[in-house]
Amino acid sequence: MKKRTSSSSHQNRGGTPYDEPWKTADVVPAKAATKPQASAGVPSVEAVLARLRQSPGSLDDLIGYFKLKKLPEQTALEKRLLELGRSGQVRLDRRGRLETTPLDAVPAAKPAPMAKPATLETVAAKPAHATTPKAPPVEAKVTLVVDVPTAPAKPQGGVLAAAKNAAQSLSRLISGPPAVATPSLPPAVKPMPAKRSAGLTPVVSPAPAVGDELSGKVSAHRDGFGFVVVEGPGEDVFLPAREMRGLMTGDRVRVRITNVEASGRLSGEFVAMLSTAPRFVVGRLRREAGRWLVTPDNQKAQPFELSIANADLGGAKDGQVVRAEMLSLPGSRNPMTGRITEIVGEHLAPGLEIEIALRRHDLPHEFPPEVEAEAEAFGPEVRAADTEGRVDLRKLPLMTIDGIDARDFDDAVYAEKVRGGYRLVVAIADVSAYVEPGSPLDEEATKRGTSVYFPRRVIPMLPEALSNGLCSLNPNVDRLCLVCDMKLDKDGEVSAAKFYEGVMRSQARLIYEDVSTMLAEPKGELARANARLLPHLQDLDAAFTALFAARQRRGAIDFEGQETKFEFTEDRKIARIVPVQRTRAHRLIEECMIAANIEAAKFVSGRETPALHRVHERPDPQRVLVLKDFLAGRALTLGGGEEPQAKDFAAVTEAARGRPDTGLIHMMILRTMAQARYSPEPLGHYGLALEHYAHFTSPIRRYPDLLLHRAVKHILKRRKPKSFSYSHEQMEALGLHCSMTERRADEATRDVSSWLKCEFMSHRVGDTFEGVVSAVTAFGLFVDLSGLYIDGLVHISTLGEEAYQFDPKAQRLVGRRSGHAYSLGQPIRVQVARVNLEERKIDLVPASPASARSSEPVQRGRAHSSPGSTAHRTPAKGHPPKPQGTSRNPSNSRRSSKKRR
Repeated sequence: MKKRTSSSSHQNRGGTPYDEPWKTADVVPAKAATKPQASAGVPSVEAVLARLRQSPGSLDDLIGYFKLKKLPEQTALEKRLLELGRSGQVRLDRRGRLETTPLDAVPAAKPAPMAKPATLETVAAKPAHATTPKAPPVEAKVTLVVDVPTAPAKPQGGVLAAAKNAAQSLSRLISGPPAVATPSLPPAVKPMPAKRSAGLTPVVSPAPAVGDELSGKVSAHRDGFGFVVVEGPGEDVFLPAREMRGLMTGDRVRVRITNVEASGRLSGEFVAMLSTAPRFVVGRLRREAGRWLVTPDNQKAQPFELSIANADLGGAKDGQVVRAEMLSLPGSRNPMTGRITEIVGEHLAPGLEIEIALRRHDLPHEFPPEVEAEAEAFGPEVRAADTEGRVDLRKLPLMTIDGIDARDFDDAVYAEKVRGGYRLVVAIADVSAYVEPGSPLDEEATKRGTSVYFPRRVIPMLPEALSNGLCSLNPNVDRLCLVCDMKLDKDGEVSAAKFYEGVMRSQARLIYEDVSTMLAEPKGELARANARLLPHLQDLDAAFTALFAARQRRGAIDFEGQETKFEFTEDRKIARIVPVQRTRAHRLIEECMIAANIEAAKFVSGRETPALHRVHERPDPQRVLVLKDFLAGRALTLGGGEEPQAKDFAAVTEAARGRPDTGLIHMMILRTMAQARYSPEPLGHYGLALEHYAHFTSPIRRYPDLLLHRAVKHILKRRKPKSFSYSHEQMEALGLHCSMTERRADEATRDVSSWLKCEFMSHRVGDTFEGVVSAVTAFGLFVDLSGLYIDGLVHISTLGEEAYQFDPKAQRLVGRRSGHAYSLGQPIRVQVARVNLEERKIDLVPASPASARSSEPVQRGRAHSSPGSTAHRTPAKGHPPKPQGTSRNPSNSRRSSKKRR
């Protein structure tokens, strides 16, 4: 293997901060579509070089330019690019595109690792959709038919698999150090793994070995080193400071394992940049020793400062929060410099925390003028022409049931008793009737991926003219909808289902609390005031009872997570944090939506029309073992052996119900679960114990739902799969993107929530609170402050004079000398020592020496932890302890974040 590149080669690791691999000639407005053209044959080396000199691009760009539609042609092109890479005539530029090497640089030493295309896809143009004449509205009477396809889904492979192998080969050749013996032919296309049933088939991942390559996101540390959080189960990879040059938190990279310690810890080296995090910072501007400096608001992710020249201040003043573009990268020999591009606001101004989160996470939050204009052009009301050919449901008493502060209503429900069970109608706003693929509206919705809900502010996926207007199922106005019409038997199983386009008029806008009250008190004042709706609500409740019984029979996990909300004063400061009470109406709507989601997933699953499924895979076996040890310490057992099913987890949650530590047990189970994602493969939903599941019911606020609506309507119109606007490969890229935008939104909202909690506690420094240990780590205890729904860190250095050792198996800290232990769920009295708003940290200390010793005793000989545990000692006397670490809330942790259904 060749020697690693010098440090200077790390300085300009490029990449594309925002890739749109789904944007090919397949996704264009109907009027812009063109007919596929014949393949032009394999291009010559001269033709490839001429094209790259004219316009650098990725492999898929070349495939599209030369119209290579056959796999052998694409493989031949890949081979030629490999040869050009070996000869030094082709390399990757900073954005991950293939380009020709300047003549004076050929031959040259191996270029610095650069980015590779994040995703490759086909670019063959699809023919425009055929338009069909609209028919007049039909009556609301609908015949239910069984519509559950059984044909297997089209397997993934072919061009995409070849393209991915090509990308990896080119990246290793051009971006990273080549192997000693490079094969002369491109690697064979590996077959895609067989589809798994319900996501319940265990995935056994071999332990990584030296030489293996892994992909993941960088997490930088202020001391120069970092970690790569690998994609999927497995340990993070440690990167020493020399490998972190030019890398930042959020960069997606490929690394090679260089060392595997006995404890399982992995060390690695940088191989290639896959994509880069945005190269800017958001922070406070300050004047120090005659220099202007910007300190990033997120010092954990960006542990550095930017030096700003006077000419690059952009009118900003000392103390203001600004957004600054980075002019140099971490690890460079010169000081890090930047240029201020925006003044965000005054420090501690009300609402500033949201503005910071929007920019820190690079969230699109302002609609371009052309997008607003397109949304407003539809007008405020449904046009008569748009209702033609749709089922008329305007006389059906459909109702929306949402939270009191909801502004957009994308689902309405109705139920009635029929022979043998119930009819359940779930009507969803037909956003796809207005947002066409390839339009400015669609482009913006794709970038956003989801609406983002902050306290007292929403960043919608669609402009307000649609999200709160024409697409919102407001009461007493006509609205277009896509309907899932189901028949349930008395056991809550769906025996028949049908999808169709409709036009509806919501009869009422109800809130959860009122519906629960009417169901519990059918003769009460609220029920009498809504007498015409009560019978339909009672039928809905009966249908819900049957659905929930079916859910319990199949063994779906039923969590009781504690959600909270902020209550604000008039000046937008937090007055209090209160729990959200989950009512029967919440569960009723949830089960109705799950039923529609299941049927939508079944509807598209067996057909060749691509769509996104909501995938939740089985938990990592190592996490399951940790959970079993935790439960054993609380006299609970997780059944199912080495491969527990959802029903085994459900049995534990039921056994824990009513216990004082119920919330702690449910939180530990949540931490064990995998993170749900979007995929074109119907891999099932582990937590809900389902073979088929997709997101269908929220197209106003989730882009995957809009994509599923398009697929359903394409099938309803009996169009051929090949004429659909998206290929399987594009849908795979969209699944990755939508999963990313969902995580991005979660991180942004957690940032704001953490800042608000720290601001709330900043006036309580020195106060004492009762708390419960909510997490134990090698560096201390996270304590949940009782009644406040806030937690902070008690650093291990503040627990007393003796050394404490972390026992990961039992999840506790054990004193080496005394044997006293701190464990999960243990009560403790603490004092607020300090609050750091910039770092979102709340540091706690034991309220008194007595409190610090009020831990459970451990018998001598059992205080030693398992291999890999860590011992810590307090500072010497006379040196006050300095609490460290990051404030953590169970709902804010990456591993314990709530897994969305």
